[in-house]
Amino acid sequence: MTWTPSPLLAAEAPGGSGLELGPLLLVLLVAWVAGRFAARVGYPPVLGEILAGIVLGPPLLGLLTDAPGLDVIGELGVTLMMLYIGTEIDTADLRRASRAGLLAAAGGFVVPASAGFGVTLLFGGDALAGAFVGIAVGVTSLATKSRILIDLDLLDTRIAYVMMAGALLADTATLVAFAAIIGFVDAGGFDLAGTSRVAIEAVAFFAISALVGIKLLPRLVRVVERASVDDRILRFIFVIGIGLAYAELAEILGLHAVLGAFVAGIFLRRTVLEGRTFREANRTIHDLSLGFLAPVFFVTAGFETSLDVFRTDLAFLLSVVAVAVVGKIVGTALFYLPSGHGWREGVTVGAGMNGRGAVEIIVAGIGLERGLITAEIFTILVFMAVATTAMVPAMLKWCVEWLRNRGELAPAGQRRSGVLIIGAGAVARQLAHRLTDHGPVRLVDSNPDRVAEARREGLGAMSGDALEEETLRRAGAASARTLLAMTSNSEINVLAAQLAEEVFLIPERFVAVRRPADPDARTALDRVNARQMFDAPVDTAMWDRWAETGEAVEEVIEVRGDEDPEGLRTLLRGGRNAYPLTVRRDDRHVPFASVTELRPGDEIHVLRHLQSADATSNGLGDDGTGSHARDD
Repeated sequence: MTWTPSPLLAAEAPGGSGLELGPLLLVLLVAWVAGRFAARVGYPPVLGEILAGIVLGPPLLGLLTDAPGLDVIGELGVTLMMLYIGTEIDTADLRRASRAGLLAAAGGFVVPASAGFGVTLLFGGDALAGAFVGIAVGVTSLATKSRILIDLDLLDTRIAYVMMAGALLADTATLVAFAAIIGFVDAGGFDLAGTSRVAIEAVAFFAISALVGIKLLPRLVRVVERASVDDRILRFIFVIGIGLAYAELAEILGLHAVLGAFVAGIFLRRTVLEGRTFREANRTIHDLSLGFLAPVFFVTAGFETSLDVFRTDLAFLLSVVAVAVVGKIVGTALFYLPSGHGWREGVTVGAGMNGRGAVEIIVAGIGLERGLITAEIFTILVFMAVATTAMVPAMLKWCVEWLRNRGELAPAGQRRSGVLIIGAGAVARQLAHRLTDHGPVRLVDSNPDRVAEARREGLGAMSGDALEEETLRRAGAASARTLLAMTSNSEINVLAAQLAEEVFLIPERFVAVRRPADPDARTALDRVNARQMFDAPVDTAMWDRWAETGEAVEEVIEVRGDEDPEGLRTLLRGGRNAYPLTVRRDDRHVPFASVTELRPGDEIHVLRHLQSADATSNGLGDDGTGSHARDD
């Protein structure tokens, strides 16, 4: 076996010329604007990037053109992106994938893939083109923390977990099938000798990957940690280096770099990314790949499309889109029947799993680059991905309402309940005492003294770093419904909310912000889909001191029928004279931050500073609300 460097390592701009910065700058600017716009209207940024390449590139307006070096940047970007995607795949989740998830993944991949293969042959394509079309229509690019699951309040439902498991399994199956096709093509066909060689090389790749990932990587991690405790750059280089090494190993053994990077990500998550500093390195890779390098690939992928297909191959294009949508829904629904959850739920899962985007565009782009598919086939796959992804929000919303109206929208197997509080200061402890009838309440704090005090008060508390995945896991984040991040450090609160969403899918996340709202803080909150606990900055540390010293007392504000509940709620969310803790309704306390409206008869438990309480003896009546306050 002779070694030839992968295109990623060996690539050189055409003619040996250097990278032209002007075209790169324009492509990045267009990618950023188009991606942000797509995200704002509820679609994946990759969709906007591809469409920008089509509209502004050679296929339509010709304002953007390809330039030397962009292909190298794009390939590096998708390689690092696949590394990051690999780190998002939890093998424990795959092992725990429910029977329903396995059935949905199988039906949602096999049926549309077979239909795509058949349609391609029907329109005169060869078996290789049919295989690429089949893989592309079988993909499910549902991000596990997809915004639509949050918007439709689905995170606590069974169909959300089924779709997540199905997406993970389908993406993995897609890359394995793609690697097999590449291997067979490089071997010269499906003869016995070539098939044996491909099988041996694939087995060798996975065997070496597993050996290095399980045995060697943990030792290398310990060496890196001993070499420099706080060197983030070293950790970043380490993670990147492992990803590129796996990518090159895949190329050497006849597979493709993207598969190697993907497998590297899986092993890095298992052995490396538990630590906070390594996870920060992984976030940097996320920003570098998805924010800078990979968009170049997707914009330039739009350059390779040809609008002539709407004139010459319109019937083929429409047929591929049809089998992609119908095949996914029908295949999922049919395979889902043995789960016992009903065909309607199967149809809904199939509709939600119709999203496509990054993975199949990468696969199709590699096929085009290697001459395995034509520009027409590539164009059809791009427009299929755009069309099917655009349909998902409307289809899923309609199907969910269908299930809701019939009373068939089932909760997840283990219904989420309870509250996870980040911080164990005096205010957090007082809040936790009130919420014990809301479900399990756990506090997490890095200060052992505060944790010890919480335990003395009979509360469930644990000492640890709230930004460590294992800490939140032990605190019960996987089953919590609400996160209240209320330390005195706003940045930690935001990052904890991000971890709660990305890893544990906690549906409700509220963050206490200390500094006045600034664009960066608001952007960070929007990015993690979290809400502020109050409409104005609140100094939690100051309220903790007042509660510890007895300068703040708990009062109860009764909402009466002759006052303005919304005005009272707005006043309290301002956090000026009181720190609202909970609302007692129907003999049950709920966090004030999660209440969207107040009703007559509600009791609001608040902390009041003694000076404020003395100044306004009738509670909050000085603002004109007429509310009545009493000592608790």
